[in-house]
Amino acid sequence: MFKKVLVPTDGSPLSEKAIAAAIEFTKTMGGSLVVLSVAEPFVYSALVEGAGVIPMDSTEYDEKAQQLAQNNVDKVAAQAKSIGVTCKTEVALSFNPYEEIVRVAKQSGCDVIFMASHGRKGLNKLFVGSETQKVLAHSTIPVLVFR
Repeated sequence: MFKKVLVPTDGSPLSEKAIAAAIEFTKTMGGSLVVLSVAEPFVYSALVEGAGVIPMDSTEYDEKAQQLAQNNVDKVAAQAKSIGVTCKTEVALSFNPYEEIVRVAKQSGCDVIFMASHGRKGLNKLFVGSETQKVLAHSTIPVLVFR
């Protein structure tokens, strides 16, 4: 049924819940795991007078963001490997993480996506937007959401 599981991670404690469930589920099903972390690139913004200077250039920022994303997937891969789960990792750089999640799921032939939701409510949910909501809207495969 579900033999290939995608689990995106941002390194947050909430994503740890989805990761633990994905690893255990994948082991039980005898499947394989795909772990993705999406680094968001440097956002250029107009400097307000007196606000100071940008602390680093965009290239340095992007490299650090990608390294953090790589650390996130490496940590999950080590957890999976320690209990005998086959695991592939991927890091992407994108302003739209949900697009990368849907793309990797399709490209990797995943059967299900396990992911966390921060559970924002009210106006905050409307203004901030939820990557999980966007994945649910654009994915053609089942998405299991953890809160």
